[in-house]
Amino acid sequence: MNYPRVIENLIEGMVKLPGVGRRSAERMVLWLLNNPAEEAMSLARGIAELKEKLRFCKLCNNFSEGDICPVCMDSSRDARVICVVENPKDVIAIEKTGTFKGQYYVLLGIISPSDGQGPDDLNTAKLLQRVHSQNVQEVILATDADMEGELTALHLIKLLQPCGVRVSRIGVGIPAGGSLEFADMSTLTMSLQSRRAVSTEPARDQVQV
Repeated sequence: MNYPRVIENLIEGMVKLPGVGRRSAERMVLWLLNNPAEEAMSLARGIAELKEKLRFCKLCNNFSEGDICPVCMDSSRDARVICVVENPKDVIAIEKTGTFKGQYYVLLGIISPSDGQGPDDLNTAKLLQRVHSQNVQEVILATDADMEGELTALHLIKLLQPCGVRVSRIGVGIPAGGSLEFADMSTLTMSLQSRRAVSTEPARDQVQV
């Protein structure tokens, strides 16, 4: 015997969530049934508000409830330094360290050939505009240390170097293949402080092949 259709519909919807299997979805639906209706309504309102009120900052693409996010509105931040990350969750991870006082730019994606995402799919136009209009002195590339993140960083280096701005890459601390999202605060702090200047030009002592 199957659950009533109204329960099955909700289970099928929850299974679409990342990391949620059939059994987990069943437990969540039954929890909602066994608790006061206000619990379910509160959750429903939260989901509705998420879709209705949350947007991307017009300047940096970070999560925001208004046109401009709190970081971009903070006049105490150093607008001459921009940290480029892949997703808004990376901004949250770096902000938790309390060590970075510049501004951000969120790409909202990466170069991923396996997913059909190429350089033309990156949202870089606003970044280049800010570099020119804000007298930016340094752009820190804080994409993940996996293959896609490195491809994305290399593309950004090629775009930014003609602008005459210093381009650096987060340094030690993030392991190869690692994700910013799962790095602890001390590791992220070390990575920011040990960032290194980058270039598409080979080192002088590098053997040409």
